[in-house]
Order: sequence, then structure tokens, then C-alpha cells
Amino acid sequence: MPDTILPLVRRLWPSDDAQVQDYILRLDPETRAERFMGTLSDTAARTYARNAMRADGLMFGGFVAGTLRGLGELRPAGARSPGRMLGPEAEAAFAVERGYRRNGLGQALFRRIAGAARHRGVRDLHVRCLSWNRPMQGLARKVGASLRIQGDEADGALHLARPTPVSLWQEGVAEAFDFTLALSAA
Repeated sequence: MPDTILPLVRRLWPSDDAQVQDYILRLDPETRAERFMGTLSDTAARTYARNAMRADGLMFGGFVAGTLRGLGELRPAGARSPGRMLGPEAEAAFAVERGYRRNGLGQALFRRIAGAARHRGVRDLHVRCLSWNRPMQGLARKVGASLRIQGDEADGALHLARPTPVSLWQEGVAEAFDFTLALSAA
């Protein structure tokens, strides 16, 4: 990724569905296996992509020059609370296309997911990866997650602070901006 192009991270909406499907199908086999913690066929990837925007939780995209290059998901871990709340625990999952890594896109996605989780009642955010996925473990540590490696899996846990009135306002403004960008891109 050229240094002069800044990525844009925003919440994804139903109008982004086609880009999400294209992105997941575009992932190389290794990146896809790292993201889904195992081999995923094109057929399974297509099915996942078609349903991803309708699943509980939120999705965020990292765009470079208008193309989705990184995808992050925030999903409730257990029963979802009513309203906009996700519950006390949630899970984050994301991947960045190989040619767009190591430029801050993954970190920006992780921070945006953590902020959204914080503002939806999540106290503990988890990110799981394969035990040999050192870049993901490094990213989890960089944003303050504590890691526990057990067998083939690593679990990163990040305890989130309670939201403040100002942070809630900032989240609302960011989501309104994201929605506007999604509409203009559609």
C-alpha cells in the first residue's frame, strides 16, 4: 500500500454487502484460514459473506482508495442485550488483505471495533487467532489485550473502560458520518 494513501475505517451497512462478499472471496487461502481459524472453501466463504451483514453485531471496513481492504466484525459472545447493547462480552474478528498490512489498517480496525464495543455495553472484548499468527498477537498486544495461548489457539482479552458522555457523542457522530459515506458510495 503506498504511504500516501490513508485508509478510511467506517462502519459497514447493508449497502456495502457486495463489497463484503467481494472482499471475502478475494482473500488468499492463508489469510482466509487465519481469519476463520481453518480452511474455508470458496463455497463456504460465499455463504458466510452472504450472511455476514445480517448476523448479530456490527461490521467495519478499512477502505483504501475506495476499495474494501480490511474487514472487522464485532459479535456478541453469548446472549445479546436488548436495544443497541451487545452484552458484557463480545468477540472481534478481522483480517487485512496481504498487500495492505503493516500500515496501520489492522490497528485502526481494532480500535474502531473496541470503541463500538465499549459504547454498546461490552466490558470484555476477545479476539481469537491461531497460535502461530504472530502478527495478530502483536496487534492484540499493541492495543492492550492480554494474551493466553493454549494449544493451537491464542485468546486476547481487552477490558474496556465505561463510555463517557463525550465518547458516546463521538461514536454517534462517527456513525452518522459512516452512514453518509455508505450512502454516497452506493
